[in-house]
Amino acid sequence: MVQHKPFSPACEENKVPIRSVLAQYLGRVRSLLEIGSGTGQHAVFFAAAFPHLHWQASDVPAYLPGIRAWIEEADLANLPPPIALEVTRGPWPDGRFDAVFSANTAHIMAAAEVAAMLRGLPGVLAPGGVFALYGPFNYGGRYTSESNARFDAWLKANDPRSEIKDFEWLDELAREGGLELIADHEMPVNNRTLVWRFGA
Repeated sequence: MVQHKPFSPACEENKVPIRSVLAQYLGRVRSLLEIGSGTGQHAVFFAAAFPHLHWQASDVPAYLPGIRAWIEEADLANLPPPIALEVTRGPWPDGRFDAVFSANTAHIMAAAEVAAMLRGLPGVLAPGGVFALYGPFNYGGRYTSESNARFDAWLKANDPRSEIKDFEWLDELAREGGLELIADHEMPVNNRTLVWRFGA
């Protein structure tokens, strides 16, 4: 019997716009690692949308039962069971992926965790692979909207480690690991999808 599935309204609201952006980069991709799969909704939706690629969901151990519930119910051939991944401690998966995707994680994670995620990418991305990161970001140390400023205040009140991260800081860490920014897509409700390419 499939256990209770967690549900995120935000995942339902943003999955179609994100799919439209990802479709521009995943046409020839055969394997993808999702970092911070959360409820598992995105994994199921995108694996169904891109049946040609192997979508590997991952998250910290506490979230795996919920992700597994979504995956088991979907029963998709290209969507295996989720794996445990704590970016600061590992274990990072063996092998290389053609793409890595993460949504609504950078503003929840502490800065040290985000840095660990970005520094771990060169170890799992194949040359020429892409990393897509979705969420709210600041530019030049400034919020892009009043709603993002309010959201950031809410994040910090709930967890002082959480905050909207600066794009420039993220890009600097990515470049240190050999990733080059190739796109910055505007998304609904003041979010963005940043896309980097690794190596050549």
